[in-house]
Amino acid sequence: MGELFWAVARELRFRTRDALEPWAVTPAQSRALGVLLHDEPHRLGDLAERLRIAPRSATEVVDHLERRGLVERRPDLADRRATLIVLTDRGRAAADDIRAARIIEADRFFARLSPGDRADLARILGNLVAEGEREANKG
Repeated sequence: MGELFWAVARELRFRTRDALEPWAVTPAQSRALGVLLHDEPHRLGDLAERLRIAPRSATEVVDHLERRGLVERRPDLADRRATLIVLTDRGRAAADDIRAARIIEADRFFARLSPGDRADLARILGNLVAEGEREANKG
């Protein structure tokens, strides 16, 4: 079952990568834009934690997005040593567009399933995510 899950995840990842091509962003950069779209600003370390990547990798992601004018670094007024990462207007628009493209691609991918199967899969995956979150909050 694990192999089947990873095969599905791999195909969805490839399709998503192709859907991201018009914005010339990597999946990690896309995820960073999505995190910031829903919850900004973030310190770099917090963003790395949310993305589940090393802080050094998060720095590379933010550097790329900043060079493209999609995010900017601002001083944290609560802690002058810290820097906050925020979306620019252009970054917010790109994040919205990317989110819509990802939804469309996922809908296309899962359209192969009947409505009942999609509902069952959504319920099962939701249960697995919720259980993982409960376990993570215990420790």
